[in-house]
Amino acid sequence: MSDLPEHMLIVTARVDPSVESEWNHWYDAVHLPEILDCPGFLDARRYVTAFDGQREYVTVYRLASPTALDGEIFNARRGWYQFAAHVTATVRAFTALKMETGS
Repeated sequence: MSDLPEHMLIVTARVDPSVESEWNHWYDAVHLPEILDCPGFLDARRYVTAFDGQREYVTVYRLASPTALDGEIFNARRGWYQFAAHVTATVRAFTALKMETGS
């Protein structure tokens, strides 16, 4: 399981269908490359729900450490900009639990 991230940022978002196509283009072409250029952000992968109805998007960012979230560059680039009124999102950072071994 060493290929799983030690530290990650998970962003979930519901997007107003009226701007969904434009938002996806902006996210892939502008936002994601800008965030991945921030110190401590190693890579990312986007997902979308696999059922009918309003879609929910998830982006999982692999971080070098939780301190990546404190970076000045990251904090200047985060946000939904022109889409803010059309996006409902949650943002959470996670660190892997250390597995206890039996005695």
